[in-house]
Amino acid sequence: MDTGTFILIASFVFGFGLLSKRLATSSLTPPLVFVLCGIFFGPWGLGWLHFELEQGAIHILAELTLILVLFGDAARIDWLALRRELGLPVRLLGIGMPLTILLGMLFAKLLLPQVTWLEAAVVGAVLAPTDAALGQAVVTNAAVPRRIRQALNVESGLNDGIALPAVFILATFASMQAEPGAATELGRFAALQVTLGPIAGVAVAWLGNRLLTWSTERGWLDPTFERLMGVALALLAFASAEAIGGNGFIAAFIAGLTLGQLTRGRCEYLYHFLEAEGQLLMLLVFLAFGSTLAIPALQDVSLGAAVYAVASLTLIRMVPVAISMIGSGLRLPTVLFLGWFGPRGLASILFGLLIVDELRLEHGGDIFEVVMLTVLFSVVAHGISAAPLAARYGSMAGDPRACPEEHRSVAEHPLRTRS
Repeated sequence: MDTGTFILIASFVFGFGLLSKRLATSSLTPPLVFVLCGIFFGPWGLGWLHFELEQGAIHILAELTLILVLFGDAARIDWLALRRELGLPVRLLGIGMPLTILLGMLFAKLLLPQVTWLEAAVVGAVLAPTDAALGQAVVTNAAVPRRIRQALNVESGLNDGIALPAVFILATFASMQAEPGAATELGRFAALQVTLGPIAGVAVAWLGNRLLTWSTERGWLDPTFERLMGVALALLAFASAEAIGGNGFIAAFIAGLTLGQLTRGRCEYLYHFLEAEGQLLMLLVFLAFGSTLAIPALQDVSLGAAVYAVASLTLIRMVPVAISMIGSGLRLPTVLFLGWFGPRGLASILFGLLIVDELRLEHGGDIFEVVMLTVLFSVVAHGISAAPLAARYGSMAGDPRACPEEHRSVAEHPLRTRS
């Protein structure tokens, strides 16, 4: 990156920060603003902003962002609090998400007939995770019943980590079809990825917690460096897993999950720092997406990819959510609201980039195209609709007596929105 690009990036972040509170209730969500800035100032606009995709700049940014996001989201989970309100999140994650992957696979095979069944499954898994940052107004609007807000927030906080093993396993086995002679080797690789990764994550978190406790009890840990511990442990978990043949991203998620349970809220300073760092990196990813990937996703787009992108945000998401909510007592407008606000964003971009960078799929270019197109549609559609639909649904939800299940009292959940 040249000096001009650094100046522009710093100016975008600073400028948006100055207007952030004013824009919080508008249709201009942070991801949408930064994607638009990337398009306007990038090579297809004024040409002032340059991210060199071929030099790996976006891939490095994507990897670092995914590591911190997975670690930070997992570290904030309080299983004791979560057990008090399992209903809707468990339905969305345990029933809705697998059905979304399955339906996404079927649609991908139908609309993109050139891909194999395993590659179609990769498409479904990559586009299954949701991103609450694209619908920030929904999870921050007090008019929307707290139970509904928390269900969407918990879902988006957990589903990227849950989808991660499925994405890598499916992508690994899909690549076997492109290189049949490597089947045994790739099968062994996949097994090591999903076993050694969690082992490394637990080991790093356990040892890190012991050392943090030891240093804190002796008063040796300076508050300034306390905030850096989370970043260090996340990166250490990732690197340790990669060094022994495991999956570093799974290790980062498991390390965050383990540390969160061991500390039980004693590392709030760590979470705040991770949230700020993750927010900055997220904005940079969307800026790079707008500058480098958004316009190519629209150029020479196939009809099948365009139809799939629309279906991914509607039928492929909304039908599984509706099925998962059978027997929940929620009204149809609430089920539709939950179904629509399943934006595809950060996790899908990062998974797509990592698959292209690390695994050779026969139709990897087609998969990457449909993933980027779906994310672009989602950034615009969910960004524009979040504030007005949240306000409208909030006023319609209204009186708790109309549907007690939607307003049932729940404790405020510790997971925060990536917004």
